[in-house]
Amino acid sequence: MTLDQLSPGQTGTITAIAGESDRIERLRELGFQEGLTISLLHQSPFGGDPIAVSLGSMTVALRRSEAALISMEVLSGA
Repeated sequence: MTLDQLSPGQTGTITAIAGESDRIERLRELGFQEGLTISLLHQSPFGGDPIAVSLGSMTVALRRSEAALISMEVLSGA
C-alpha cells in the first residue's frame, strides 16, 4: 500500500520510497526514511491535495502524487 491510499487515523511503517531521484531526495530531506512510522492526520475534502501526515514529532503536508511514491505496511487505524 502507498501513503496516498491511507485513511485518516491509519498508521504504517515506511518500507520503500520510489520514483525520480530528485523527488526521492526531496522526501528524504523532509525526513521520510524506510522503517519510520507515519500516520495520516488529515486530507482535504473529496480526496484532494494536500494531505497532512505525522512523521515523528513533525506534521508534514504532501501532495497525493508525492505520497504515492511512499510504500508502507499498515499497522493500525481506521
